[in-house]
Amino acid sequence: MVATLGGVASLTNDSAEIARRPLEAEHCALIVVDIQEKLLPPIFQKEQLVKNSQLLIRLAGILKLPVLATTQYAKGLGNIVPEIASLLSGTEPIDKQMFSCFGSDAFCSLLKRLPGNRNTALLCGMESHICVTQTALGALRQGYIVHIASDAVSSRTEWNWKIGLDRMRAAGAIISSTEMIIYELLRSSGAPAFKELLPYLRG
Repeated sequence: MVATLGGVASLTNDSAEIARRPLEAEHCALIVVDIQEKLLPPIFQKEQLVKNSQLLIRLAGILKLPVLATTQYAKGLGNIVPEIASLLSGTEPIDKQMFSCFGSDAFCSLLKRLPGNRNTALLCGMESHICVTQTALGALRQGYIVHIASDAVSSRTEWNWKIGLDRMRAAGAIISSTEMIIYELLRSSGAPAFKELLPYLRG
């Protein structure tokens, strides 16, 4: 029992230390999980998920963050929705059947080949309690720092959206928001990148 309690205390301390670290653009990669045509319609607050995922993809383009996008069995569940796919030019979605992106050899290989020290994964997409959670847990096991844009992930029900966030937080992921991630990476209202993204933030 003591060992278990010590482990919990250690995890809590580690998570707090990681949460204190500022996001650094040169260390981040954005993972866009399964925002697909046949999966999106029943999703809780789907308009918010799409809008905020678009913001994160635009941010990645401005700051030159690598973007990895996935689909879950595209043959049956459809392609990435057009309003997201249109912003992913040059990014070929990785189709998978495992719920975790880390169950895909193609995904793992591409992630490892990203240039620079990309040790921080920013996650958006769906569903919060299935593919996003399992991907976050896989990233944490691989030693990545994980930030979840909580308002850019969702599930078919509000309960499962929230319980997914709870599980990821307990595992050591940082539960953030789209604007928290954006403003932390942009740093200053005087930055050219901030001025470039500002029209979309006002939208």
